[in-house]
Amino acid sequence: MMCYLYSKFIPMKAFLALGRWFFAIPFALFGLMDLMGAQQIAEKTVPNYLPFKELWVYLSGVALILGAVSMLLGKYDRWGATGIAVFLFLMIGLLHVPGAISGGMLSETSMTNLLKDMSLAGAALLYAQHFGKPDFENN
Repeated sequence: MMCYLYSKFIPMKAFLALGRWFFAIPFALFGLMDLMGAQQIAEKTVPNYLPFKELWVYLSGVALILGAVSMLLGKYDRWGATGIAVFLFLMIGLLHVPGAISGGMLSETSMTNLLKDMSLAGAALLYAQHFGKPDFENN
């Protein structure tokens, strides 16, 4: 009964189409935040072993925006989603794993971020595989 009422008022296909927006928009906002606060983000999050800390923040901001825009526009969205997944795996390997195994006070936060980014990377890969259009359809 509940399923019937639900599907009668909100068509399921339209409801599920919101997922594309709810998935991509936060990445664009994270990218904008990276560009607007690069110096503070570089000081707080980029590891000391990486040179040119601010440059990495700017590059990640641009990459996140490009990936999100490609998914929102449906142009090269398979590449955009794959790029975001690669970015997230890099964050896991460069930031979260070292933080999680450090044993310090931030190890629990790093482990939480590791699991969060792993699930987001998995979602981006699922998007690329099942929702993203092949390149020849985008032209």
